[in-house]
Amino acid sequence: MPTDRLTPGLKAEIVTTVDDKLVVRHMGGEGVLSTPSMIGLMERAGIQAVQDYLPEGHTTVGFEVHVKHFAATPKGKTVTVRAELTEIDGRKLRFKVEAHDEDKKVGDGTHRRAIIAVQRQG
Repeated sequence: MPTDRLTPGLKAEIVTTVDDKLVVRHMGGEGVLSTPSMIGLMERAGIQAVQDYLPEGHTTVGFEVHVKHFAATPKGKTVTVRAELTEIDGRKLRFKVEAHDEDKKVGDGTHRRAIIAVQRQG
């Protein structure tokens, strides 16, 4: 499977407002960005960074996440999540991921994805 179009340094950024779908409320108030939501945004950024560079009929699936979520982002604030491709090892990709809100860095780490062929339906 040719992956010669993939190069370290490919990036994607997702900017979104923390809403009811992304919060956990056990912290009180209107809620804060949940860790699973932050990780989901990091995964989506990783997908977006490489999808247009994959061979036709291929996509990626996540298989490893190592992140720290060290600050709360309240509902209504904007969160920006970035992924940067740092390593290509055959079908396996490694990304540097981070999340910032309007005021501070709220999470970072690494995420790994594997390139797979999309299953044909029918």
